Amino acid sequence: MQTRVATTLEDVYKTLSPKPLITPELLSAYYQESLNRARGGTKTERMARGLLRTHGATFYKAVLGGHSGVGKTTELAYLTEREEVAGKFQPLWFSALSDIDPGGFRPFDVVLVMMMKLVEETAKPVQEGGAGKRPSDSLLQAVQNWFATETSKFTEGTTVGASMEAGVGVKGDSLWAAVMGLFFNARGEAKYTSDRNKEVVEYRLQRIFSLIDLANRLLDECNGLLKTATGKEWLFIGDDFEKSGITLERTEDLFVNYANIFNDLRAHLIFTIPVALLYSNRATGLPFERGHRHSIPDTPVFTPDHQEHIQGRQALRTVVFARVAPELFAPGQLDRLLAASGGNLRDLFSLIVQAADEALDRDEAENGTIQATDVETAINRLRLDYTRALGESPDDRAANITYENKVERLKRIYDGDKKAEVADAVLHSLLRARAVQEFNGEGWFGVHPLVVSILQRQGGIEANAEGVVPGAA
Repeated sequence: MQTRVATTLEDVYKTLSPKPLITPELLSAYYQESLNRARGGTKTERMARGLLRTHGATFYKAVLGGHSGVGKTTELAYLTEREEVAGKFQPLWFSALSDIDPGGFRPFDVVLVMMMKLVEETAKPVQEGGAGKRPSDSLLQAVQNWFATETSKFTEGTTVGASMEAGVGVKGDSLWAAVMGLFFNARGEAKYTSDRNKEVVEYRLQRIFSLIDLANRLLDECNGLLKTATGKEWLFIGDDFEKSGITLERTEDLFVNYANIFNDLRAHLIFTIPVALLYSNRATGLPFERGHRHSIPDTPVFTPDHQEHIQGRQALRTVVFARVAPELFAPGQLDRLLAASGGNLRDLFSLIVQAADEALDRDEAENGTIQATDVETAINRLRLDYTRALGESPDDRAANITYENKVERLKRIYDGDKKAEVADAVLHSLLRARAVQEFNGEGWFGVHPLVVSILQRQGGIEANAEGVVPGAA
């Protein structure tokens, strides 16, 4: 059984797994304390109001941005567990990391995954979150026919064609089994896109609006089945579209170039997207109303004038102490880890786990606690990650952004130059690298503390500058 609060160094990894904060106890600590107040308020209030206003009338469609690890999944978990939302909506989660190929997915993969999840979940018993009924045979036949049209074009020379033909050609079995076989094959294809050739991709993109029409027919019927059985409506949550490994090109293709997919789907939708896309000049092409584009800012560990942010740090301590006993940290060491994390929960948890492992590796761990040397090693590793992230990426080279451009912008942001916060290609690059953070929902930006220390080491910022991790410069 998982330990709720680690009381030994060996237990730290168990309680600080990278999974989102979704247990009732941790959600309580996460929200009832000051974390969201330090970040400028919770986004769930507005999203909950939007959902309730559309229930039974129209469809709520929104996006949630923010750096990876800032707590977007937790925010959405809290939204779906709110009493007023849980009584009217049944969440249907899918992930860009686990349900599709994060590096090669195309827009039709997302629609297909949504259809698969919808059909499977609707058929589940009511007590398991479903409607207790399968879609009608006429709709299942329409799904099979859609794949059959494609199969007739691609039956030789591709593994995709072979798998589709195998699914369509189920003999002596139920229509349900045949459709499930097709979905099983399509799911595998969506996760391993290297198996399909360019011709297949182009053909499906040409047929995407016929796929949307079929998806809408399924949505109408499955939503009706769920509403009859439970009074609820399906709420799709597309998670992880901002995670590492998913290029900005893929997300822009999905949410901007094929924006009409989301305009046309008759469903409640919430997607997580990269914060850089929210700030890019392509954000105007997003298929979501401006009031439905939400962003979770970072939790501040320093104020704009580089002093310790008391409220932000206390909120982070609350989250940590819901998982790890305070006694495991030597005096002052948690403060160093809080500062080094830049307020990012995933980085903070990773730092603590690494520091605990360092303590365990020492021959004689001092009183079984995390000491300064353990913290220093963990911080150095994370600083190296940020140093690498500041290098020139393919996107940077395409936009003619040099490292010198980044350093100049970072220095201006550190000095509080508001003109440096105007969005352009350089700022987008720094946001993607998490070198620049957004705070308090007020639009003020700051340089990540470890990036400040990197600039200090390189002579770009004075050695005695404030806003850095104690002992880490």
